[in-house]
Amino acid sequence: MRELHLKRQAEARIPTNLGEFNMITYADTSEDRMPDIAMVADGFDAQQPVTLRIHSECMTGDVFGSKRCDCGEQLQTALQITAAQGGVVIYLRQEGRGIGLIHKLKAYNLQDTGLNTIDANTHLGFDADARQYDAAIFILRDLGIQSVRLLTNNPDKVLALQRAGIEVVERMPILIAPQAESRNYLKTKADLMGHLMGEVL
Repeated sequence: MRELHLKRQAEARIPTNLGEFNMITYADTSEDRMPDIAMVADGFDAQQPVTLRIHSECMTGDVFGSKRCDCGEQLQTALQITAAQGGVVIYLRQEGRGIGLIHKLKAYNLQDTGLNTIDANTHLGFDADARQYDAAIFILRDLGIQSVRLLTNNPDKVLALQRAGIEVVERMPILIAPQAESRNYLKTKADLMGHLMGEVL
């Protein structure tokens, strides 16, 4: 795990249409304009297994409602579930599976020529998935969380937590019905990246 210098920088109550959260920002310095975030729902209790979503930033899906992926719908579903269960959503600033927004858009253009999401990333010189979860581990430890019920379809997230000594007592799928524009993307994640998509495809 790479060396981190994260600190809690600021926090505030954030009422939403799904419930009340405490937003906590984590960054090396208070001047960082893109901190990692923990959305901690009312009723949070670190002494119990915590319902947790680790969500990597997807500006196209989370903010603009892109139909090329299911990220925005996953985020909204996770916020709804964690709000109801006193859970936590950790929002990591690693756009495009770690390649950044500019390269992500370049990868989209390659996908439009027929490449899948993995081949598009590797064609640009990146790993198929360059995300890291060390910041999420730091945040979990800062919040005193030792066991979780993890909202994910990605077995790599389960392994990352287990290797860090976080107990995953349950993996809870977060399945979104595909749209025409996202079906190939989701199928690639299931067939080539090992994501557990159940019967949704």
